[in-house]
Amino acid sequence: MTFTFCKAIPGVLEYQGARIQLLDLPGIVEGASQGRGRGRQVVSTAKTADLILVMLDATKSEQQRKLLEIELDAVGIRLNKRKPDVVFKRKTTGGITLNTTVKLTKTDEKTIRTILAGYKLHNCDVMIREDTHPPKITTDEFIDVLIGTRKYMPCLYVYNKVDAISLETMDKLARQDHTVVISCELGLNLDYLVERIWEELSLVKVYTKKRGAHPDIHDPVCLRKGATVEDVCNGIHRSLAANFRYGLIWLVILTSYAVPVLISRQGKIVQVFPARAEGRPQSSVTRRRCGLNFH
Repeated sequence: MTFTFCKAIPGVLEYQGARIQLLDLPGIVEGASQGRGRGRQVVSTAKTADLILVMLDATKSEQQRKLLEIELDAVGIRLNKRKPDVVFKRKTTGGITLNTTVKLTKTDEKTIRTILAGYKLHNCDVMIREDTHPPKITTDEFIDVLIGTRKYMPCLYVYNKVDAISLETMDKLARQDHTVVISCELGLNLDYLVERIWEELSLVKVYTKKRGAHPDIHDPVCLRKGATVEDVCNGIHRSLAANFRYGLIWLVILTSYAVPVLISRQGKIVQVFPARAEGRPQSSVTRRRCGLNFH
């Protein structure tokens, strides 16, 4: 078997002023989870990513996709799945305490206790807090919680060479969840692919503003949705949060005045005011005044 390359090839994707690092990894072959074709090195690198793009040949899509999902699942990567809402805590004494806030439909208490005994877990607390769609807690998902090394990652399936298949087949592929159809040769749908990458990464752009100056729209700070002003400070300099005094946030649509809100949407402008003296403690009055959520 031959490969076009055997090492990761780095690249940078620039989108809306943000720079996204890409790693083109060698293809995963059957048996990769056992080390074939440097599969373990490839998978270990993939686990560090924020998003997996699975490139598939539209003419062989079903065969390739099934193979990749099997190999990634075997090494603990769960694609497009959410971590089950199960709390597991070991303890030294007291036996097994199992609590559920919902009725179990895909497993039962006896099966769970049998699994715990199989892993020699005789003293622990287990709280299962979801069994409704999506997802339903299954026996395999409960085992994943016990093992604790599973990685739940977003994934986009990118079908290339759609110019070589019928319109009916292409339409069927395009309607699947987490799927983008493209043609590299014809340059078809590449812009949409970049947009979907940005959406799947759940990134927002935050613009910084100096006192008396216009916002710097050319060098935004990219953060996850739901980030706070503290995250912005850490993205600029780690000492900025420690010396924090107060901050102001502008909505792009309301740039005439500042509002104290969390940074949870795209297009916010932030101005941070550090304390005059280094290490000056932040008062609770200032926290309430700025509406910040520091953890």
